[in-house]
Amino acid sequence: MPLNIQTVSASARQIATKLGISKFDLSGSTVDETSVQVDKGEPKQVKASNRSGITVRVWNKDNTVGITSTTDYDDNGLELALKTAHEASFFGIKEHAPDFSPEATAPIADVKIETGEAATVPQLIESLVAAERKLLDKNEAIESVPYNGLAQRSMNQFYLNSDGAIRSDAHSITSIYLYTKTEQEGKKPRSAGAFELSHSFDKLDVQKCIDEAAEKTISHLNYEKVPSGKYTIVFSPDAFLSLLGAFSNLFNSQNILDNKSLSTTESLGTQIASPLLSVADDALHPSNIGLETFDGEGTPTRRINLIDKGMLSSFIHSAGTAKRMNAHPTGHANMGSKITVSPHFYHVSGGEKADAQYNLDTAENVILIDDLQALHAGVQSLQGSFSLPFDGWVVNNGVKTSIEAATVAGDFRELLNSIVYIEPTEELTNGGVCPRIWVEGLSVTGE
Repeated sequence: MPLNIQTVSASARQIATKLGISKFDLSGSTVDETSVQVDKGEPKQVKASNRSGITVRVWNKDNTVGITSTTDYDDNGLELALKTAHEASFFGIKEHAPDFSPEATAPIADVKIETGEAATVPQLIESLVAAERKLLDKNEAIESVPYNGLAQRSMNQFYLNSDGAIRSDAHSITSIYLYTKTEQEGKKPRSAGAFELSHSFDKLDVQKCIDEAAEKTISHLNYEKVPSGKYTIVFSPDAFLSLLGAFSNLFNSQNILDNKSLSTTESLGTQIASPLLSVADDALHPSNIGLETFDGEGTPTRRINLIDKGMLSSFIHSAGTAKRMNAHPTGHANMGSKITVSPHFYHVSGGEKADAQYNLDTAENVILIDDLQALHAGVQSLQGSFSLPFDGWVVNNGVKTSIEAATVAGDFRELLNSIVYIEPTEELTNGGVCPRIWVEGLSVTGE
């Protein structure tokens, strides 16, 4: 059942008045989600869920805040949540106590958020079974597609407060992933995968996902060892964005205030990367399938330039971190028992023009990294170091030879300053828009 924000707002105000509460806010969402997996032409797993959740904050007369959450947004659920949060407010923190975002009533961006009709479970299963069969038929070496999934999600979210803020938006996402496994006599199993997103099932490019997974898998069948040493590395958009995300504490104001960042409050305006690189966080980017117009505190989202031609130009903020750092909220807050800050959608692009042009068709002995693995274990985010296994190829004059097994290691800050070329063509990924990035002198250890 769709959430009626006006009804919730009216109920919350009425109940708050009855309880003697004059200052409160609510942030919540409802999510409908369905996903399927298959195995050798048969359904393996089917999941469906309908979830709702509201985070409630209440301020008392001393302006300390209590917070609680509920999954019930009927009158009884709201009353219990408001009452509980009010009781908790007398134990709230006094130092850096949270408050309403100063932009909670500011206009949000006037953008059209595309949504689509949900498909039925039989449609999802039929489509995924057909995709698995087509992928298996691409090459006799492809023995199975052990990891696969087709999922759809629709989400309604809202924010309101006692100062008159009231806003909501909705979006839908459909996704498919296919990950193969090969079996060849005398050779190690090889794997590769692909992922596609769309607003709706009927616009999802399933064939593109099949073709990409097959192409990558086949390219890994003939593999060779790679000598250890220093190489020029070309990061795929996926690989570079996954590494950027692993070190997002560079831009995260809450991490900086907690002394859990590679940056400090004095880092703004300093050169942290090659002048060739610019990075923005853009929740409103037209390619962002999960576009959101406001954050958990009701602050409107917008494009934030994080790195401008190599210079650290902005942090991402909640209302609380912005107040402490004499800045403005940026629309990156997540409401919970503690307000956290996180990025939305990266847009990586070129800054200054490179002195030389690079091309995989003419380059010699460079390594193209398609996918980085084990980021949870191989990244030391507070030291800036990483050592990660990867899938990729050695490229010589356009000819790609798969690498049997290897790891790439380095310091992320040194990596940013060692960028020598950013290709002009940007690609859409799950985490943002990014071109391929060329980096000189990274260490690669072969098996």
